[in-house]
Amino acid sequence: MRTSLLCCLVLLLLQAASAQRLNRIIKEKTVAKIEATLASDAMEGRATFSPGIDRAANYIAHYFKRNGIMPLDGNSHLQQFEMIKGQLTNATAMVGGQTLALENLQCISTKGSITVNQDSGYKIVRINKGENMLQIARPYLNGKQNVLILADTSFAPTFKQLRRFLGARFPQNNSVVVALTPLVAAETFSFNLTQQITVQKLANVVGVIEGKTKPNEYVVFSGHYDHLGYGKATADGDSLYNGANDDAAGTTAVMMLARYFKKMNNNARTLIFAAFTAEEIGGFGSRYFSEQLKPEQVMAMFNIEMIGTDSKWGNNSAYITGYEKTDMGKILERNLEGTDFKFYADPYPQQQLFYRSDNATLARLGVPAHTISTSKMDSEKYYHTADDEFGTLNMKNMTEIIKAIALSSRSIVMGTDTPTRVDVKQLR
Repeated sequence: MRTSLLCCLVLLLLQAASAQRLNRIIKEKTVAKIEATLASDAMEGRATFSPGIDRAANYIAHYFKRNGIMPLDGNSHLQQFEMIKGQLTNATAMVGGQTLALENLQCISTKGSITVNQDSGYKIVRINKGENMLQIARPYLNGKQNVLILADTSFAPTFKQLRRFLGARFPQNNSVVVALTPLVAAETFSFNLTQQITVQKLANVVGVIEGKTKPNEYVVFSGHYDHLGYGKATADGDSLYNGANDDAAGTTAVMMLARYFKKMNNNARTLIFAAFTAEEIGGFGSRYFSEQLKPEQVMAMFNIEMIGTDSKWGNNSAYITGYEKTDMGKILERNLEGTDFKFYADPYPQQQLFYRSDNATLARLGVPAHTISTSKMDSEKYYHTADDEFGTLNMKNMTEIIKAIALSSRSIVMGTDTPTRVDVKQLR
């Protein structure tokens, strides 16, 4: 009995020491400093292809270097890749004998000139009034086949939203043309499009802590550091979208977790910390990152998105997208037993969040890759507005969320738990 009591006492003392260390490393003051820097006006909203996003990338890379987080490949934390950006400059377009204006055309292509007619072999997708344009079009926007999408003119507002998906792409040979027309059912059409092509470099920021006993098994912690830059102005003239919650908050969490696990220095599996670029224009950063890894080596992915505001359940809570697709959520909950924190299943299934964030690429390859968030997607009033600023965030609660992620991931980091894989056959 004495031996048993002694073991329990030792265990309690170890748990108390671990909690004290967690609190010393992940402090609200430090979290707030990083968050405020990423969401500051100096970063100019971290829009893709902007000087502001370059400043943010250098800030994150310097933080990794200063905390002893090694680059994933080579000597730089910047995982650079090229994107091709096309801008329509001229168009002659007819559908069913009716001429279309340039403003009713969009194109994804790396070619300077594109010609499409009924004999070009393009897949034709017709979207009629009353259908869900985004849902129908999205699978084709980043696909690998030539596609012509004819959408009813009633979709003019949605058509504008597509611009964030159509602005850039990886170098590839196929083209996607989107046209607004009242003649969706027309069998005759002709498009002769001219684009100005520019090649631009982007960069994820990636660091790694090598595993002590299972170095070839990876656990990824990620968030996207890009946002929207400038947009619609508020009543007081503020047009800068700082993106404090979306997703400077997730990026801050990734940086703090990197520091925490480096200080602990006891991870069995290799930990990869990734701040993704270009999420807002189509998830290109996470797509490129995913292509550099063998999916069978990735044991889990913790993607962190918008954790700066309280969840629908209040403090000390967050939800996990795709909760039902693996047992990862149950593992996290088990590791949090005895704490005040609670993970829930995604309460917004109609939003299809599992497919909309940077976890999606690896999840489609079978990796138990989930997004952790608190964003109230049915009522998050600052989402994609100029009011998404540092002052709107709950820094105390955000700090507790980061601690909860650190605690809940411990058995996966230590290699004693391995989540089940996503059944890719059941994914749409």
